[in-house]
Amino acid sequence: MATEEFPLPTEFSPETAQLLRPDIDEFRRQAHEVVEWMAEYLGRVGELRVQPDLAPGSIRLRLPVTPPEDPEPMAAILADFRTVIMPGMTHWNHPGFFGFFPANTSPPSILAEMLTATLGAQCMSWSTSPAATELEQVTMEWLAWMLKLPEGFTGVIQDTASAATLVALVTARDRFTKFEAPHRVEDLTVYTSPEANSSVAKDARLAGFPPERIRFVETDEGFAMRPDLLAEMMAEDREAGLVPAAVVATAGTTSSAAVDPLPEICRICATAGPLKPWVHVDAAFAGSAAILPEMRWILEGVDGADSLVFNPHKWLLVNFDCSAYFVRDVPALLRSFSASAHYLAAPHQGVVPDYRDWGIPLGRRFRALKLWFVLRRYGVKVLQAMLREHIRLGELLAAWVDESPAFERLATARFGLVCFRHHPSGEDDAAALDARNERLVNSLNASGKILLTPTRLGGKYSLRLSIGHLTTSEAEVRRAWDLIVETAGRI
Repeated sequence: MATEEFPLPTEFSPETAQLLRPDIDEFRRQAHEVVEWMAEYLGRVGELRVQPDLAPGSIRLRLPVTPPEDPEPMAAILADFRTVIMPGMTHWNHPGFFGFFPANTSPPSILAEMLTATLGAQCMSWSTSPAATELEQVTMEWLAWMLKLPEGFTGVIQDTASAATLVALVTARDRFTKFEAPHRVEDLTVYTSPEANSSVAKDARLAGFPPERIRFVETDEGFAMRPDLLAEMMAEDREAGLVPAAVVATAGTTSSAAVDPLPEICRICATAGPLKPWVHVDAAFAGSAAILPEMRWILEGVDGADSLVFNPHKWLLVNFDCSAYFVRDVPALLRSFSASAHYLAAPHQGVVPDYRDWGIPLGRRFRALKLWFVLRRYGVKVLQAMLREHIRLGELLAAWVDESPAFERLATARFGLVCFRHHPSGEDDAAALDARNERLVNSLNASGKILLTPTRLGGKYSLRLSIGHLTTSEAEVRRAWDLIVETAGRI
């Protein structure tokens, strides 16, 4: 309520009114300035440090502790972006970025993101943006065709593979506790590999599975899940009165890109009880490679799975975030995630998909637009050529590692990922080798020229070099290897 001390304004001041009514000419000028910066950045990103050399808190110290009371000119904001924010950014699209897995971007995807931001659409249902829903249907059908998925899978775009796996596990939980069998969630078990992404165990906990019911099935010498041990663990759990509810298999593990034996896993699950466990396939990174006929083997057996996820935002040139989730039992998915309210009612409800009911959030971005731009601009053949080149570069690097007496490869080189360590002749102390390689990766990253991430394989500290960015060439990989050799020699 207004008071004499704080009277309500009867109208905006002329300055406020002008600011709140967009000046299209000014916006056009600013947009051109931003696009010029974007183009310059993409052209010179390879000249920058991959990762900033900063102490924690450095950026915060340069920012005010309170927001501005009065409007600030866009020129000042853009200047601070260049001088304060940019020095603190890690450049994931740098050709020397070999860490984690790629988080690609590309010109058509960037342009689509600009259009998406301009439209500002909230695409939770068909009625809120018919084109967004129908384009998502089409692009997911295109992806299914590219992967040669068997009939019966229906796709929907999620934000990340982590969210898609959570969706799969919630659907599996509800199948066993609410809809098809009256079990207690405390009696349900989930199986995965210790090499699975850390998000899998987190998702299982978030889905309500007790932590003590999450089973980690040991792996073979190639770091893939052992199906014989999976069968044994399921049998033991059933004898103990527990109910196997879900298995998360990985096609391309995070540490080494190992591929779990999906045909055997699905066969075991098919006979695991009166209601078979839900089989979810996490192919977040490596799934993109399945658009290559010669790599389709990584999804062999998927016809026995219930769901699959892979990320176009990793290796198919689509900006983060865009995760493709395919599911067989759409009614089961909708049972778990549908939510209705009078304000959500629409004339065509039930006739067309309302994707707000296909995942966790109610609101949804128009992610299909950037996927559509990328698939059209490059086409399947160019994307396949890029994937083949990245795989070739990984095999080339693996050959250089194998030829060097001072280095040791620790896993099969797949999908452009090479795992190795520096192992000089005569040095066999495990702790000393781990310390040596930790110093090596820290020194390499501190150089600002490349970025690698470490892992452990078979208990050994390993360097991971993941090739998969659009602009990474053989020359870049050669420079990275020369730097690794030189730095290892100094250490």
